[in-house]
Amino acid sequence: MSETRINVETFKQNLHAVAQPDFKHNMGTEGSCSENEPYALQVIDDSMEPEFAKGCVIVIDPTGIVRDGAYVFAVDNKDEYIFRQLRIIEGKYILTALHEDYEAIEINGMKQIIGVITQRAGKRRSYHKWYDK
Repeated sequence: MSETRINVETFKQNLHAVAQPDFKHNMGTEGSCSENEPYALQVIDDSMEPEFAKGCVIVIDPTGIVRDGAYVFAVDNKDEYIFRQLRIIEGKYILTALHEDYEAIEINGMKQIIGVITQRAGKRRSYHKWYDK
């Protein structure tokens, strides 16, 4: 099994390289209202199965409430984006995969949490699910 991670700086560079001239990107450098808007990403590995199948779409809310057990989008200690379940145990912040073949990652706190997963969607309506509603 190979885990998919995306380097933060590489992601930002690639995003700006394909952007249309009239399309504005705000990736946390200038502080605007658009930074607080929910956005969707596709799950590209099996680390969060069975709850989040490879290929499903997740909606991330940057203003969501972060708590123990929440599914989060974060930056790990290697400066890469990662999607995991947050566990807060004895004051430690640990990102855990639902799939047992992936290791847990301890992070340095809330500042590494980008947003909270609020929805899951797939090809069938029955697969759609809300979190923290």
